Amino acid sequence: MSSEPAISVKNLSKCYQLYAQSHDRLKQFLWRGKRQFFREFWALRDVSFEVAKGEVLGIIGRNGAGKSTLLQLLCGTLTPSSGSVQVRGRVAALLELGAGFNPEFSGRENVFMSAAILGLTPSEIESRFEEIVDFSGIREFIDQPVKTYSSGMYVRLAFSVATSVDPDILVVDEALSVGDGEFARKSFDRIRAMKEAGKTILFCSHSLFQVEAFCDRVLWLDHGCLKLFGAPQEVVQRYSIHLAGDAQVEKILPQAESVESVSVTPANPVPKGHARLSQIEVSLDGTVGRLLRGKPGENNLSIRLQFDSDPQLPAPVVGVTLDFGTLITVTCAVSRSDNVLIERNELGRGEVIIDFPALALRKGEYLVGVHLTCEDVIHIYDSVPVAATLQIEDRLPEPGLVNLPLGWHTQAVD
Repeated sequence: MSSEPAISVKNLSKCYQLYAQSHDRLKQFLWRGKRQFFREFWALRDVSFEVAKGEVLGIIGRNGAGKSTLLQLLCGTLTPSSGSVQVRGRVAALLELGAGFNPEFSGRENVFMSAAILGLTPSEIESRFEEIVDFSGIREFIDQPVKTYSSGMYVRLAFSVATSVDPDILVVDEALSVGDGEFARKSFDRIRAMKEAGKTILFCSHSLFQVEAFCDRVLWLDHGCLKLFGAPQEVVQRYSIHLAGDAQVEKILPQAESVESVSVTPANPVPKGHARLSQIEVSLDGTVGRLLRGKPGENNLSIRLQFDSDPQLPAPVVGVTLDFGTLITVTCAVSRSDNVLIERNELGRGEVIIDFPALALRKGEYLVGVHLTCEDVIHIYDSVPVAATLQIEDRLPEPGLVNLPLGWHTQAVD
């Protein structure tokens, strides 16, 4: 990485003037600042950091924390109230769905207009146009007005343009969550290729798993202020603890205790470039159900799942999570981390069984989640956050979530 940062932010702040009534704006103008008819809202306050060239920076925080405001300031679509932003290189941004597109123009016209705004010459746009359209996958609609596009078509075209202009800095703000499975995978493959090519990437997402797996450093914003900036593992962990401390445990409605598995098998074949869960069966000591009751250390938990996948893709990764209500993930099992190669037939179908013997959970309500991801655990193909609910009952009053192996040693002393 070059010693000169790609992005330098110093004491950056953005303040909005909020008026209770529309005519208060006129009053404010007429009084020429002698009286104040508005209240201040600081969307961002005194934020400073640097991003090195070739670095992937994750940006996390609750809704309203100032993430989108920060990205707009970095892209130059907003003017700061104070502080400075210095950006070195061409920036391509996906700040919001279809931002910059004229709904009355066709997709073709919007490609030329957007690429020109990003700095390409007409000849450069002509040479890249076919590649942009091919990647977007909406060739048959490219001459139709953008206002007739679905949200998925919007994001396909916007992403294709933004990543085809060879930017030095790519800014992604949750836009990829709209795309379908095949396109989402293609998009992450392209972002990964840009990372390997040494591009600077700002990745704003609520998916903490993706942020920790993909980013070099993470910036946490809270009420417009920089809360923490550093290594992904440290920042994501502390942010997760913060969320857990503020969260209220959501009551999960009891499911029928009869033998039941989660069937999510659709009628159509799995789409190209995708994978999906088709059957999930959770059991405790052989009893299958959606609501299972047990006691600490006395029960064997088993999760059996089946999946369908595009056989042309690498085998997917399977993950199982055990969450304490909606507060925190107690533990997880990931096939990639445990060096387990998922087997499947020539059609891309497979079955996996994960066993937790003598389940060490203590009293409480736990949610069993099942997840299917791509081979490098960046893109999530399919996910069932609550495949079953475990209610662990314990007569002992001691607090805690798990029973850890331990030993007692005691002796009398003089």
